[in-house]
Amino acid sequence: MDEVNILIIGGGIVGCAIAAELSKQWQDVFVVERFPRVGMATSTRNSGVIHSGIYYSPGSLKARHCLQGNALTFAFCEEHNVPHRRTGKLVVATETHEQAALEALYNRGRENGVEGLRLIGPAEIREREPHIAGFAALDVPSTGIVSAEELVRAYARVAGEQSAHIVTRAQVVSLEPTAKAIRVGIRLGEDLSTPAKTPRSQDARTDAPTHAGQDEMASQETIEARCVINAAGLYADDVAKLIGNYSWKIYPVRGEYCEVRGRRRALINGLVYPLPHADGLSLGMHFTKTIWDTVLIGPTARYVKEKDDYERDRLTVADFAEGARILVPEITDGDLQLAYSGLRPKLVPPDQHGMADFVIERDARVPQMIHLVGMESPGLTAAPSVARQVAQMVGEILA
Repeated sequence: MDEVNILIIGGGIVGCAIAAELSKQWQDVFVVERFPRVGMATSTRNSGVIHSGIYYSPGSLKARHCLQGNALTFAFCEEHNVPHRRTGKLVVATETHEQAALEALYNRGRENGVEGLRLIGPAEIREREPHIAGFAALDVPSTGIVSAEELVRAYARVAGEQSAHIVTRAQVVSLEPTAKAIRVGIRLGEDLSTPAKTPRSQDARTDAPTHAGQDEMASQETIEARCVINAAGLYADDVAKLIGNYSWKIYPVRGEYCEVRGRRRALINGLVYPLPHADGLSLGMHFTKTIWDTVLIGPTARYVKEKDDYERDRLTVADFAEGARILVPEITDGDLQLAYSGLRPKLVPPDQHGMADFVIERDARVPQMIHLVGMESPGLTAAPSVARQVAQMVGEILA
């Protein structure tokens, strides 16, 4: 049985950033990712925005890691030539009754330590964004955009250069704690779409389904790790269950995008957001001018049942156009074409409201394991700051 210091489950933006941070200090850092490439799920199916930290409750992990991660992400992109741009953004109130909410967002951002925030009026909105219909706006200069795919690959590349090992097409199927380590069963193979014939942990509550002929498609190996980090994104609750921890349930929320066609992309110069949803479900359907000068509208926000449901019952172009006209009245259906969609790992169930914080903690019963659960937005921005917190926790485990 192979023995390693650290095994990270999940090769998304958070897992790869953690690998890049930990491999500065420790040897035998492994990342296992179930898909063929790193960052294929939530990490790259988003707007690619480097957030500032204005939205999150003061003192929360989201607020702290977004603020610190903003500076760290810009610095990392500069150092490693990741395409990015500091654009700033406008959060726009389109009606007078939204003024109070806009001021509350301004005050929250200041309390979180976000610098340079300004409330501006219609004249300055038109100067920045001539086609936006706004009564007032919050100017957020520290926001930017980045190529999310390039950023994930850069974290993975840095980790590899520091002798970390990233294994794709690898799915963790069992976790068994020992006195000072965790035995990790890993299924390796080309086709990971069917459930594994899974050895269960001591605390498992149900038997896993099995499929005849499965062993012909995939092999299984066992690794013993002194520290295991659960950064499995949409599947972090499933991974936690393998160690007997049923504390969390992830509810996938799908966000869909449209793209502004051709020359009509000139309607938008930068990043333009509405006020966030009052129920905390989303930051609202916004306009994003990307690194490639395309313009996206989205994401929407809708709970779905399955963690791979990207396409069922997609919204129409007309649905997007109706929402987009709140900010840009001259948008027509013909200006838009459907783009991609993504899934967010929400911890708030459909019948409740509010914005849940990140979960970053050691397992209560198996202290060699660290869980990162509910790592939705601003996970891309927060990743390098989260990685530093995880590094401190790993140091305690491996001491």
